[in-house]
Amino acid sequence: MKRTLISETPNFIGQKVHIKGWVNSVRSHGKVTFADIRDRSSLIQIVGDEKLAEIKPEYAVSITGKINPRSEKYFNPKLVTGQIEMEVESFEIISPSLDLPFDVHQEELNVSLPVLLDNRPASLRHSATRDIFTIQAAITNAFREYLMSQDFTEFHAPTIVAGSSEGGSQVFPVDYFGYQAYLAQSPQLYKQVMITAYERVFTIAHAYRAEPSVTTRHLTEYVSLDAEMGFIDSWQDVVDMADSTVKAIFSKISQDYSDILTRFSVTLPKTADKTPQLKLSEALKIVSQRSGRDVSHDLDLDPEGEREICRWALEEHGSDLVFITHFPTKKRAWYSYADPQNPEETLSFDLIGCGVEWISGSQRISDYQQLLDKIKAIGQKPEDYEYPYLQAFRYGMPPEGGFALGLERITQNILGLDNIRQATLFPRDMERIDVHLPKHGKPFVFVPPSNAKKNK
Repeated sequence: MKRTLISETPNFIGQKVHIKGWVNSVRSHGKVTFADIRDRSSLIQIVGDEKLAEIKPEYAVSITGKINPRSEKYFNPKLVTGQIEMEVESFEIISPSLDLPFDVHQEELNVSLPVLLDNRPASLRHSATRDIFTIQAAITNAFREYLMSQDFTEFHAPTIVAGSSEGGSQVFPVDYFGYQAYLAQSPQLYKQVMITAYERVFTIAHAYRAEPSVTTRHLTEYVSLDAEMGFIDSWQDVVDMADSTVKAIFSKISQDYSDILTRFSVTLPKTADKTPQLKLSEALKIVSQRSGRDVSHDLDLDPEGEREICRWALEEHGSDLVFITHFPTKKRAWYSYADPQNPEETLSFDLIGCGVEWISGSQRISDYQQLLDKIKAIGQKPEDYEYPYLQAFRYGMPPEGGFALGLERITQNILGLDNIRQATLFPRDMERIDVHLPKHGKPFVFVPPSNAKKNK
C-alpha cells in the first residue's frame, strides 16, 4: 500500500492509510495502547490493542490503519492532525532504538552544550533543534531565491586552493599529493573571476579560518553566503544589495516560519526603510560618548562597541541593523578599493545586526596594475595569484564589489541562541572535530573508517 504522509491523513477520514515514521511516545492503558508517530511532515496519535505496546520511543515503524475523527473534547489545535486519530490494523517494527542519552521529547532539552554536541544524532531529534536548522535552511533558500530574482547566477567555488585569499597566515595547509595547498578562507577570488562571465554571481560555500579563538560567535569552519556584482556605479550599490538581501531573508522567515519564532519567543530584528549608515570614525565617536570608553582612534569596533552602536541605531532609527563603512585601508583585505577622496579609508562596510557583525563587503580593486601594486605592497608575489585571479583582470574587468553573510551567525542572532555552535550541525573549532580534541596536541583516533590512520 502506498505511503501517506502524516500531514495528509486528515484528508482520508473513514479510509485506510499506510504511514511510516518514528515513535514519539507510547501510553499503555491495559488492553488499549496510544502512541504518537512523527514523520517529516507532522505527528499523529494512533490507538491499538495491547500488542501495540511492543513499540518503544524512537523505533522506526510502518503502520496501517483507519483514520477516524476524534471526539471534540480531545481536539489538539496545535497539530494539523489534532482532530483525527488512526485506528491501528497492523504495524511493523522497521528498526528498534536503544534508549536515548536524554529525553528528546520534553519541551526543553536541558543538557549542556558539550553533551548536546557529543550526542548530535540524538539531539537532532528534539523539535527545537530541528527548528534551528529549519530556519537555517530557510535562510539559504531565501538568499538564493532573492539573488536569483535580481539576476544573479549561482556557482560553486572550490575549497582546496593554492594560496590565501586574504594574504595572511591563518589558513589550514593541505598535503595535496605532495604539493602544498590550503583550505579556502573564502570564495572571494573566484567570485571576482566569475563576474566576468555572468556579471552577477553568488555562492554558498564552506570557508575555513585557522584563528586561535574559542568564543560564542566564532567557528573554524563556517558557511558563507557570498555575492558579487559587476558594472556597479558606486560602492553604495553593493551596500543596497546587501541590505535588501537581508530584508528578503527576514520577509521569508516572517511569512513561512512565524510558528518557530513563537516557539523560541523571539521576534525578527527591527528594520528601517533605509538601514542607518555610519563611517567607522563616526561610529567610534558615538561609542566613546555613550560608553565613556575612548575608542575614537581604534581601527575597528570591538564586541562591546558593536553592541553599543546597535543600541544607538535602535534608539535613534528604530533599527537593529546598522552599516559601518570606510574602514582603514590597513585594516581591510588587500583587494578593497580605497576611497578616492581619502586613500587611508576603503569603500568597505560591515553590517552589524543585533550587536554582532553579520556581513562584510566592499567595492574591489578592478584595475590590473593597481592589483599588482597592492599584492607587492603586502609582501606577496603576483605570480602566486596569476591563475585564475589576475588572469581575469587582463580581459576587461568592470567596476565591481560584493559581500558575504555568515550563515551560522545570522541563524544564531535571529533565534537568540547563546552560542553559535547551537546553530552549527557539526561544529569545528579549536576544541572539536566531531569529538572533543585532547589538549596539548596529543594523538586521537577517529573510529570510522576502520582502516583510517591514527591522526596526529
